[in-house]
Amino acid sequence: MIKFTIITCTYQAEKEIERTLRSVLEQTYKDVEHLIMDGASTDATLQLAQTYATESQAQNNGHQVMVTSEPDKGLYDAMNKGLRHATGDYVLFLNAGDTFPSESTLTQVAACAEGASVLPGVLYGDTDIVDKEGRFVRHRRLSPPKKLSWKSFMQGMVVCHQAFYARTDLAKQVPYQLKYRYSADVDWCIRVMKMAQKQGLSLCNVQTVVANYLDGGMTEKNHKASLKERFRVMESHYGYLPTLFMHGWFAVRSVLKK
Repeated sequence: MIKFTIITCTYQAEKEIERTLRSVLEQTYKDVEHLIMDGASTDATLQLAQTYATESQAQNNGHQVMVTSEPDKGLYDAMNKGLRHATGDYVLFLNAGDTFPSESTLTQVAACAEGASVLPGVLYGDTDIVDKEGRFVRHRRLSPPKKLSWKSFMQGMVVCHQAFYARTDLAKQVPYQLKYRYSADVDWCIRVMKMAQKQGLSLCNVQTVVANYLDGGMTEKNHKASLKERFRVMESHYGYLPTLFMHGWFAVRSVLKK
């Protein structure tokens, strides 16, 4: 069996964290490492995480839970801390409010890698958007292509960060760049895929919804700043003129959809 490392970064997340922890606890897949990287919360987040860790151990479900709480330099710094501790074959980020769509999600994702002579560089799937109560809002507008490559993100972030399972050995070689505040996840996914291509590793589409993403995250709350930063990220990978052209198309597309 392949081993998954789930990294959950939290800060003052008492209103959202319980749903995420329950979703992981209910996964029937056994070989799971869950790292909760808390940024020194002062609300009930840490208490809820520790209670969850105790419950998971009592269930003897094969899950290993580690809870860490200390100051950090923001979300992407916390993610890098989690990466350094990860011991699974694949790593994924499921933050407070995000959930798995079913109890068998990890089993379905693992099946994508089973039988491969060499583990794929990335396992990926679709995403649904949910509200603060965990209720379905809509399918994510951008859908992952059947065949993904690092060039696919030229069309936008076609795979949601929470639906992107990276081989841990690749992920550790390209930590999140802290110079980015809102779009380091876009940059990270591209660099992981570049690393996979360099090593001749495939990218496997699970062909199902593998993550429920909480509507209204950090990027949406800082939309203008995020767009500017995303331009810088894409320019660094694809060049200025292609990025300018694609952002012009993004603007036209958004108008046509209204």
